[in-house]
Amino acid sequence: MNSSPKWSLGLMSGTSLDGIDAALIRTDGEHILEFGQSITVPYSENEKIALREAVHGRGDMLLAEHNNTLKHAEVVKKLLEQADIHYKDIEVIGFHGQTVSHRPDEHLTWQIGDGALLAEKTRIDVVCDFRRRDIATGGQGAPLVPLYHAALARHMDLPVAILNLGGIANVTWIGRSEETASELMALDILAFDTGTGNVLLNEWAYKNTGKDCDFGGALALAGKADMKLVESMLKDWFFAKHPPKSLDRNYFTYEPVENLSAADGAATLTEFTTAAIEAGAAFFPRPANQWFVSGGGRLNPSLMQSLRRRFDHVYPVESLGWVGDSLEAQAFAFLAVRSLKKLPLSLPTTTGAIRAVTGGALYRA
Repeated sequence: MNSSPKWSLGLMSGTSLDGIDAALIRTDGEHILEFGQSITVPYSENEKIALREAVHGRGDMLLAEHNNTLKHAEVVKKLLEQADIHYKDIEVIGFHGQTVSHRPDEHLTWQIGDGALLAEKTRIDVVCDFRRRDIATGGQGAPLVPLYHAALARHMDLPVAILNLGGIANVTWIGRSEETASELMALDILAFDTGTGNVLLNEWAYKNTGKDCDFGGALALAGKADMKLVESMLKDWFFAKHPPKSLDRNYFTYEPVENLSAADGAATLTEFTTAAIEAGAAFFPRPANQWFVSGGGRLNPSLMQSLRRRFDHVYPVESLGWVGDSLEAQAFAFLAVRSLKKLPLSLPTTTGAIRAVTGGALYRA
């Protein structure tokens, strides 16, 4: 890669199953040199149904993978057309794929996505399968975004916490190991899943209203949380476990709130999400000066209000000039370049791997 890197394109389809995020950045794998355009392309209702079947181990998994890869290829084409960039100007695509199973304690993780097909359809080199090398070295395989968070936050007033409220909530705590340290690998970085993010809220809203999520937090804001039930849910072993740790999207269910009204159930699940984040913050080496929130949950006023009751200085990442809907897609563009350069994608303090480890599978166009 020369001194003026080509664009890198990242693709992310998260556990919320709402759509595909795609983003362009220029990076040397250490620094973010330029942000490009980004888009989010929602899934159709039929596509959501097929993916819901896949994540619950039902349906034709090979067909789901094939169709979802073709959908990603369409998204790549759409982004390049919108940005007026030729495919030859793209160094690499970072293709996360769709997680259908994540069982880190059994050293198993599975993201469906055909890297060879995507490379063929886009005529761009593809790095995919980011998690299995980390799993092979004893890691949890997640979260993988922390090194990107650190690259963005390295010059801030540390320590800070970057909270991703996607389907699963995860946090990156970033501190400075030395007073003047700003190089990526010289920072103190701790990362882990805190618990559910939007996944239970989304499923609860879908069950009770037929809508994909609790839009505007309206359902939760109309209800009253059962805090005794929240306390009971927090007794699960996961919350006492020291990080690094990660969580499968299907580990928790909304079964504990099934006897509540739709509004009270949403309010209770909201408090469960933020109480779990507060429990996770107890593992930080030092309290974070500020919290910056990405992911779809930052758009939910009920979730954000609950977070602000628990922490001071909580802001959406847009307050930093970042694009919250694109952050994870940008991260996989960044990690794809690091993979090409054989740089670490994860650390013992982010996934529990026995050493800093690279990863990803490369498919040449």
